[in-house]
Amino acid sequence: MSVSSNQCTLPELKLTVQHNCHIADALYAGDYTLCIYLLKMREFYRWERGLPYNSLLENRSVGEWLREREQLWESLENNEFESVIIDNTEFDPFDTEAINLALKPYDLVYSGGLGLKTKPHFFLGKLHDCHEVNDYTVYISSNEYARDLTAPPAMALGQTIFIRRESLKRMLWEKLEEWRWNKPANAMARAIAHYDFKTNVDAALDTMTENELHSALLHEIGEVEAGQWLGTDWEKMLAELPRSKAEIMLRALRDHLADALSTLPSLLEQEQAASLHFYFANLNSMRKHMYPALLSAYQQWNENGNLKPLTKQVEHGRDHWQSLAENALELYRERGPEAREGIETLLENSIL
Repeated sequence: MSVSSNQCTLPELKLTVQHNCHIADALYAGDYTLCIYLLKMREFYRWERGLPYNSLLENRSVGEWLREREQLWESLENNEFESVIIDNTEFDPFDTEAINLALKPYDLVYSGGLGLKTKPHFFLGKLHDCHEVNDYTVYISSNEYARDLTAPPAMALGQTIFIRRESLKRMLWEKLEEWRWNKPANAMARAIAHYDFKTNVDAALDTMTENELHSALLHEIGEVEAGQWLGTDWEKMLAELPRSKAEIMLRALRDHLADALSTLPSLLEQEQAASLHFYFANLNSMRKHMYPALLSAYQQWNENGNLKPLTKQVEHGRDHWQSLAENALELYRERGPEAREGIETLLENSIL
């Protein structure tokens, strides 16, 4: 029989996980540009206060909270992450599999892992669903009880994929609000047009969230498959090329490969128009720079409604990115960190 999480585990567990989140933020929150940092802090404040997505924030209150939070982080910079204790058993905070096994009776889900640039991420949430997809275990959380500043909506740890519904919903709301500033006639407008935001914002946002949960899962599966194909040398290469154009381009290459392996083939096969538009609305500038042919095929679909050129381009792209990744790895294995300029030249000369 399931035991209520509020009876014994949740209060102390929340404090421990949030404390570890604060330590992670103390170490890495300064990596953002000032503009991104302030936007993330406002969203973090909204989450911590339990405020509705569309509530107006008082600048003075946010400013006071921000100063207090930065003082807290300063006091934690030299602290070690705390062990997670469940039913008198102590766990390493990165032993996610064992922690989730212990949390199973409490309908809770936990994740502790390393994200982009080895930044630690922790979160604790209410378990909404857990199921198997092919060879992957998928945890979907709903309400989040502890989180750090970044709060990625999806993350893979080995063969386990975590989808954070609340974080995804907040991200979608931010994208919607950003688009509303000028309402450009772009891919985001086409994605939004598939939902009834004019009549019922909450229902439309819920529907969009459910659709993008599927897309997030597809991308994480692609990330795992790409990681298995690229091998450990790929991560070593990225680690030895920090903050360089080569690193940014290599990360974009991997994202394109992951999406060519999983995300786009599935969305195209299922003809998920809303999610396809949202996908193209969120390609970053480097990914667009490296793959203009994909954008051209997308535009053709907008003009004539024919998905075949886009499907063909994705298939071609998969082969291209795999071959290009092999060439980049070969350069790295030959020259080590000295391969940076060669890799940049290789990638610039291989725009698709």
